[in-house]
Amino acid sequence: MSHSNTTDFTNPSTFILLGIPGLEAAHLWISIPFCAMYIIGILGNFTILFIVKREPTLHEPMYYFLCMLAVADLVLSTSILPKTLSIFWFNSREISFSACLTQMYVILSFSAVESGIFVAMALDRYVAICDPLRHSTTLANPVVAKIGLALLLRGVIIVLPHPLLARQLLYCRTNIIPHTYCEHIAVIQLACTDIRVSSYYSLSMAFVVITLDVFFIAVSYIQILRAIFSLPTKDARLKTFGTCGSHISAILAFYIPGLFSFLTHRFLHYVPRHFHILIANVYLLMPPMLNPIIYGVRTKQIRDRLLRLFTHKGT
Repeated sequence: MSHSNTTDFTNPSTFILLGIPGLEAAHLWISIPFCAMYIIGILGNFTILFIVKREPTLHEPMYYFLCMLAVADLVLSTSILPKTLSIFWFNSREISFSACLTQMYVILSFSAVESGIFVAMALDRYVAICDPLRHSTTLANPVVAKIGLALLLRGVIIVLPHPLLARQLLYCRTNIIPHTYCEHIAVIQLACTDIRVSSYYSLSMAFVVITLDVFFIAVSYIQILRAIFSLPTKDARLKTFGTCGSHISAILAFYIPGLFSFLTHRFLHYVPRHFHILIANVYLLMPPMLNPIIYGVRTKQIRDRLLRLFTHKGT
């Protein structure tokens, strides 16, 4: 092999995404639920943004954080599905090296952002229930804006080493990625150089971010539960806890598929590859679809505004 050929191969200009290996014949059928989840997520999250912007009574911290969650969901789902559908529908499998690293970066950074938003929403519920008289001053609009900016910067900064480290690797084995998108571990496993630094950083970052975020959420809800159980009547306890139901449902919808996808790829190597890829896609598509439904159904203020909007249009 000539030196020039080796140089070209160790610096690939494009990667080839295979989609879901082993289920190629079912790509068209798999695209139907994927596309449906994406469309529902797009419509639902834009509806949330529209209602909150339109209704001055919803200009409160809880709904501002909900809008941040909607934006993060839109970015995450849109970062993968258009390319996935182009693979399924048009067999368009090529993705440039730079676009692949960009996709990887967006997915990881906004996953960290979304995790942080759930912490902020737990803080909002804690202050609203445990210290309601100071809620409006503790979480004033400038404070909410600073929290949102801090969460964005956290996601952008802590994930930045991933594409930088991946760019330094030499890819001399193959440029074929057995996946529907550029998942971090699927990309760096193509390298023929030592990937331990990149792999250990990814593992430690995920562990620290998830552990800290879940810890702060848990602490907030322990305090919330203590406050709820100190209320004098059962009706008051149920009503207060009901204000947290949407948030708890959204947290479970985000963390459970994500944790399962992470663990199967890292530790459960006997799980079939196509099953892992399906779970990895569901992890990024299901929460954006479910969150607007959860908050639209369980949050009375949003449900009332939505019904009023459709009723007004009907008349």
